Amino acid sequence: MSSFLLCIVIFTVAIALLFDVVNGFHDAANSIATVVSTRVLSPRVAVFWAAFFNFVAMFFFAPKVADTISKIVKINASDPAFVYVVLTGLIGAIVWDLLTWWWGLPTSSSHALIGGLTGAGLAHGGWSVIQWPKLISTVEFIPLAPLMGFVLGFGIMVAVFWIFRRFRPAAVDSLFRKLQLFSAASYSLGHGGNDAQKTMGVIVALLVAAGMMDPKTQLSLTHLNTLWIILGCHAAMGIGTAMGGWRIVKTMGMKITKLKPVGGCCAETAGAITLFLATHSGIPVSTTHTITGSIIGVGATNKLSGIKWGVAKRIVWAWLLTIPFSGLVGAGLFCIIKWIHPGF
Repeated sequence: MSSFLLCIVIFTVAIALLFDVVNGFHDAANSIATVVSTRVLSPRVAVFWAAFFNFVAMFFFAPKVADTISKIVKINASDPAFVYVVLTGLIGAIVWDLLTWWWGLPTSSSHALIGGLTGAGLAHGGWSVIQWPKLISTVEFIPLAPLMGFVLGFGIMVAVFWIFRRFRPAAVDSLFRKLQLFSAASYSLGHGGNDAQKTMGVIVALLVAAGMMDPKTQLSLTHLNTLWIILGCHAAMGIGTAMGGWRIVKTMGMKITKLKPVGGCCAETAGAITLFLATHSGIPVSTTHTITGSIIGVGATNKLSGIKWGVAKRIVWAWLLTIPFSGLVGAGLFCIIKWIHPGF
């Protein structure tokens, strides 16, 4: 390997970890919006609570999602151009994440990453380099994840209404303020387990493309050659979450529907169940889509007019644009690099 390509690999790993920081920063709202909007925790305490469980998620989930992400684009280890595919795909995702953070829209970092990689892959090798079954299974969960969150959020909230129908409201509020600490922790655990693995998969794909890792290598905490990838990605995710993303917290926790501790707990529990199932199945879902669906499901148990559908409509439009936009940025950047450095 040339020294120049080695520098590109190191730079791309750094960009991947930066993406994880941005992902945690952007998605902090998913983990803390409900617990902050119900005033169970202050924003400062909530982000550190979420960051801790984002980090320790590495001990709870097998890296099945990482395996899916690393195989979305067919990597040819003898073609160093795939290193640039990974680099430009990551930058496409980061650009979209930062734009939607600035606009206060809770879009999916996961789908931004998938869109960026797919766009750069198409720009390099056309349709044949994409693992379509893996991509399609991921795209199918764009509507399924929020739908699962909605159904579970609605169902859990209805069950709680029935179980506690004879309790005093003050007693219910006090109980669910305590329970929400556990539901927020569970959701953050699911978030860290699913999202950190996506960047782990990207780094594996990069190292395979550079010829620095065997394609059959399995990520494991017990192997030194992969331990640094797992630790690095979860630490970056935790750091990003600790930095918070208050613009999106306001959208998620305050603008979609008004939440009380009981509703916040039900939404987080529904989101956590969805993420646990998806991560166990190796499906890279959107944590943003999931918690948004859960919040709307909880809000719908009261009355549909309690949901601010104008805000929800803006969010849905951002979801629909995420993969195409980040894909275009990834493809455009790859073409620029190819034009500047045509010999790679």
